[in-house]
Amino acid sequence: MKYLNVKKALASWQDLQPLSEKDRDRLSRRFTVDFNYNSNHIEGNTLTYGQTEILLLFGKVIGEADVRDVQEMTASNVGLKMMREEAAVKEVPLTQNFIRTLHKTLLKEDYTVHRELPGGVQTSYVIHAGQYKTRPNSVITRYGDRFEYASPEETPGLMADLVDWYNRAEQEGKLSPVELAALFHYRYIRIHPFEDGNGRIARLMVNFILSRHDYPMIVIRSRKKSEYLEALHQTDIEVGSVPYDGAHADIKDIKPFLKFFNGLVATEVYNDVLFVSEKDENVWWYDGERIVFRTPNYTKILNAMRTEPALTLADMKKLTGISVAAIQKLLDQLIQKKFVERGEKNGSWRVFLTQ
Repeated sequence: MKYLNVKKALASWQDLQPLSEKDRDRLSRRFTVDFNYNSNHIEGNTLTYGQTEILLLFGKVIGEADVRDVQEMTASNVGLKMMREEAAVKEVPLTQNFIRTLHKTLLKEDYTVHRELPGGVQTSYVIHAGQYKTRPNSVITRYGDRFEYASPEETPGLMADLVDWYNRAEQEGKLSPVELAALFHYRYIRIHPFEDGNGRIARLMVNFILSRHDYPMIVIRSRKKSEYLEALHQTDIEVGSVPYDGAHADIKDIKPFLKFFNGLVATEVYNDVLFVSEKDENVWWYDGERIVFRTPNYTKILNAMRTEPALTLADMKKLTGISVAAIQKLLDQLIQKKFVERGEKNGSWRVFLTQ
């Protein structure tokens, strides 16, 4: 798959159209969990993949969970639904108001951040939901330097430029939807218009753009966080540190990030193709990874767990014909990889792998 490119991946995707309603539902369910889990996990959310799935699909909180992380994940899913609905109305141009509304949906309300400065001095500031920043923001790169984003005074004008550029570029059609999404993401991040939530908004807007053009939506996986940030950093070096220049970068200026983004889109789309088209009962999926079991015994156990509300090891032996000792060994491996976990009720199981 390392030789795959966006064009070939999209051609394979088009060959599958139109998808059945069942396949559309399977993809939507998988994307909902994967996108929300990864986009928030990149920013430090501590919910596990399994907790995210149960919360978003069944509205329940399992195990120990930070209240703020649960609220953040729930709000993220509302934002995802809002984005999908807005993207479906293709004749309506993008507006700053939509981006601010999306931000307010993610953050829900203003909140105060408390910080301790060097020397023990206490300070605090308010994070505003749905409003552009009122104080400067910056980031310390992995190399230890401070990188400044657009100032609060520059932000409204730069956001107006960004939205105007996007609407114009979309109408002109000179850039592909993938190029549009990558360039919007980069320009937006260089502005960093809000005091918090900018990465999550950027990743939602990428999928807003792809969805508007009937492309499959994608997930920037948290396991690729370092690669993702490095691509942005290398692009910053090429574009330069002046926020105005970053906010007006051209497609030829963002080659490191575009290379990363093209590879990401190709991989995500091709995995969607495999997810829909592959009919191997020993192939399962977990957080965007294709899991191929060497023995059908795993599938027998997983299917037994999915069809029966509660199972003891003896029950599994009857259903699968596998010895108790072998079942226990396979179960230990499934639990260790977090593919399954025990439920609250005796003998109940949760399966987080999908087919």
